[in-house]
Amino acid sequence: MKLYDLEPSGNCYKVRLFASLINLDLELVAVDFVNGEHKKTPLLDINPLGQLPVLQDGPLVLRDSQAILVYLAGTYGGLAWWPAHPQGQAEIMQWLSFAGNEVEHSVCAARLVTQFGNDLDKPAALARAAVILPILDAHLAQHDWLAIGRPTIADCAVYPYVALAPEGDVDLTPYRHIAQWLKRVEVLPGYLAKP
Repeated sequence: MKLYDLEPSGNCYKVRLFASLINLDLELVAVDFVNGEHKKTPLLDINPLGQLPVLQDGPLVLRDSQAILVYLAGTYGGLAWWPAHPQGQAEIMQWLSFAGNEVEHSVCAARLVTQFGNDLDKPAALARAAVILPILDAHLAQHDWLAIGRPTIADCAVYPYVALAPEGDVDLTPYRHIAQWLKRVEVLPGYLAKP
């Protein structure tokens, strides 16, 4: 099973983190992002969007980190990470969507500007972060984990860019419950350190 990977990418890290937590070996294929390898064949042939990560498991090719997490959890992670019941799946999915939208357009976008010089609106990203982080913190004040009372792929999806938020000049110190949750993730057996 191959993961086309970019080491500093939080979206790629989500997949590597989850694979490490479930002790799943991935063949990491480093992509030369700086020279645009992701926008050329053969990578463009397997992901026409030209984005990372891309997972190849035999004939199956998946793009999008959230979709990859669902596949890996359902296929290799067991019911602990992706439950069989629709309510649990829905709870997890709402956090996967949160990771792909609210987190992506706030703390992730701010980091992309600061660390990689992306042409994004950093003030708007910081303003969004100031809206979504209190929501996350309030949820974590009532729950140790994001969904179904235990670690799931919801935590793997949201954790990376929140943990890396200071690299985008986002101050996490006001969010005590987020800080406690980050520590809980970081002591899970098999935890893989942040890029």
